[in-house]
Amino acid sequence: MNNEKAYSPVSGYVMLAIIAVLFIGGIWGLIVARTMWLILPLVISIVLMPGFFFVNPNGSMVLVLFGDYQGTVKTNGFFWVNPFFMKKSFSLRARNFDSDKIKVNDKVGNPIQIGVILVWQVHDTFKAAFDVDNYETFVKLQTDSAVRLLAGLYPYDNFDTDSEVTLRSAHEEVNHALEENLRNRLEIAGIRVIEARIGHLAYAPEIAGAMLRRQQAAAVVSARFKIVEGAVSMVQMALEHLAQQQIIELDEERKAAMVSNLMVVLCSDKDVNPVVNTGTLNH
Repeated sequence: MNNEKAYSPVSGYVMLAIIAVLFIGGIWGLIVARTMWLILPLVISIVLMPGFFFVNPNGSMVLVLFGDYQGTVKTNGFFWVNPFFMKKSFSLRARNFDSDKIKVNDKVGNPIQIGVILVWQVHDTFKAAFDVDNYETFVKLQTDSAVRLLAGLYPYDNFDTDSEVTLRSAHEEVNHALEENLRNRLEIAGIRVIEARIGHLAYAPEIAGAMLRRQQAAAVVSARFKIVEGAVSMVQMALEHLAQQQIIELDEERKAAMVSNLMVVLCSDKDVNPVVNTGTLNH
């Protein structure tokens, strides 16, 4: 037997009534009738008492008799089974596991800190009870191993192009890969992975400052590129509009001066202070 199977126990209320009758009868026989053979119901009732147990909602009870797996009770209620059964309860509720922030190297070798949030639950009590020593410890260790593997598959960020999948940008793809990895790892312990996602992601402290400056520099370059691109378009549009409306005819030298002035105005970080020419165009 290597799979979970259901077990149907006896109602605890029925057995409670029977054991109560045996117990009271044994006490009566011992005290009132003073007949020694009537002590037998008292002994039987005491032997049967350990067979009682109850199962809460989203709970279960694994039953084993002298090393032989008998089954799992997942029905809620008050029950009685063979008092010689070993009973071990398992919660079937969904649980959250927020892993510790571990330091690993990403795909390009940069040290990063990463942590994950895992939502899981037990779905096969036989595997959780007998295929691993401690299923909760197994979840923690396998999650740690999966995080280390995930970090080595992707770079933290890519400053040169947006085409490559990174830990910081491709959340859906990275989280899906993490979830599939954990699902394969934890199946051996009868664990169902409900959700797995990165909960913490940052550069390691020793390179965080340098990487921040690099990100800022990349952002500045990108912003400047957009500004220059927009300024060129605006200058081109201005020259074409002047030519179409025939507002003023400019030679190449004056076009060059106008382009230079417009580019300075549009690309400058600060407000421009214009110099007003009160003479002619040539002076």
